[in-house]
Amino acid sequence: MNRRRKIYEGKAKILFEGPEPGTLVQYFKDDTTAGDGARLEIIDGKGVLNNRISEFIFTKLNGLGIPTHFIRRLNMREQLIKEVEIIPLEIIVRNFAAGSLVKRLGLEPGTQLPRSIIEFCYKDDALHDPMVSEEHITAFGWATPAELDDIMSLAIRVNDFLTGLFMGVGIQLVDFKIECGRLYEGDLMRIVLADEISPDSCRLWDVKTRAKMDKDRFRENLGGLIESYREVAQRLGILVETENALTTGPRLVQ
Repeated sequence: MNRRRKIYEGKAKILFEGPEPGTLVQYFKDDTTAGDGARLEIIDGKGVLNNRISEFIFTKLNGLGIPTHFIRRLNMREQLIKEVEIIPLEIIVRNFAAGSLVKRLGLEPGTQLPRSIIEFCYKDDALHDPMVSEEHITAFGWATPAELDDIMSLAIRVNDFLTGLFMGVGIQLVDFKIECGRLYEGDLMRIVLADEISPDSCRLWDVKTRAKMDKDRFRENLGGLIESYREVAQRLGILVETENALTTGPRLVQ
């Protein structure tokens, strides 16, 4: 990792120059932040779990014909991805009331929304990722109307898949955040899913107990973050129990 040229470092990941033109290596850190990076802790093993969960989901999405930047996992913390031009938007899909939506609209947490809602935020930590409208996006040239259509179509397809995936293992998908990018292939350009999908970027509640199994455990000082991420991975079949789980705990499937 140290011999590769660093391209970009964010709060939870580092991008390095890839082994071939048009590729990057995405490294998952253990850094855990809240408040746009104002609060930071290192939680051992979080990056490994996020890498594996994101790999699992992106592989499934690729198999369904949903275009993503993901190529393959390289090791426990790194994956090979296609280099894309990131669109400076966070795309948030909400199925149940939580987080800022509760504060803005005075809804009861966990209320099922009349339909899934897609929101956009402009990616800028200094501005605290302000919510923006489609008018803002097209006026400032962050994305064209046609690109927005592609982004919303991707978001709906991803939501449909993730909702079923998580419900099948007893987890409610409350909301999630994705990012998209422009993938250039010769003279062609298409919008693809980028970044990651993990408990860092989703709100996941246990269907029966409504226990939070995502980054809100850190944001709200609930504790047990790594145990919750491990539980998500276990339910998805990414983790298996060893014969002597009491002493060795779960191991990652290679």
